[in-house]
Amino acid sequence: MLETMLKRLVEISRPVLWVNTIGTTVMAMWLGGDLWRWDIIPFLIWVTFPFNLLIYGINDIFDQETDNINARKGGMEGAKISPSEVKPIFIGVALTNIPFLIYFAFTVPLAAMGWILAYALFFYFYSSPPFRFKARPVWDSVSNTDYAFPLVFIPLAFSNEPVWFAAIGLMIWSMAKHTFDAVQDIPQDSFVGIKTTAVWLGVKGSAYWVGIFWLISTVLFGLVNIPVAIVNFLIAGYLTYSIFRNPVPETGRKLYRLSIFFPYLAGAVAGVQLVSAMVLGLYP
Repeated sequence: MLETMLKRLVEISRPVLWVNTIGTTVMAMWLGGDLWRWDIIPFLIWVTFPFNLLIYGINDIFDQETDNINARKGGMEGAKISPSEVKPIFIGVALTNIPFLIYFAFTVPLAAMGWILAYALFFYFYSSPPFRFKARPVWDSVSNTDYAFPLVFIPLAFSNEPVWFAAIGLMIWSMAKHTFDAVQDIPQDSFVGIKTTAVWLGVKGSAYWVGIFWLISTVLFGLVNIPVAIVNFLIAGYLTYSIFRNPVPETGRKLYRLSIFFPYLAGAVAGVQLVSAMVLGLYP
């Protein structure tokens, strides 16, 4: 019984998307000049299953109405939960996250802890009342800047200065990514009365929103690393152009797999360069 529930909770945490939290945590360590450090381990454990259960488990609890009419739910792109699973998810989120937050409160500087709490709370209230940012135009995108928060709190935890161009660039990139991914759900969100930025702007308006913010993020990435900026420009440009060319929710649906792959590719380009530079002694 316990094994079955644990397996179900792992499924709800969407392992295919763990790269969004693991990748930024590892990248933050590398940007700080460390190829590896043992005190990163508590953070890495937290941002795998525990934190992703917080993100997606809470989301699934409060999105049951839309998930039940969304054909893409029920697989790796999101679970369809039953009412009987709500309590185990809440318990799972609490048991796997609160101990880490307590540990960090006693082991990291106050500034880092502030960003860590914001990281957890933004994601929790993205889906949960009373704020439920996902149902508030603009706020739904702004709240997704927290995907970049590890680029701030990891350096601060290790008494390093964050690479702010990279952190702010990823925050802006995440705002665009969220709206792009929400385009495919415009019919379902509209039907149940959830007004996301994508619903508010419509498909073509969302394409403008996405294009502008991805362009800004490209410029900021270029101030840190030109190859990453080029990769970002090419993939973001293709995704944005595709929406302009055929401005219907189905276009976003067809491109969602590429959207999932986007951070894997951009992260690989950045990671290979950083690791190579450190191994060759070209980076502190």
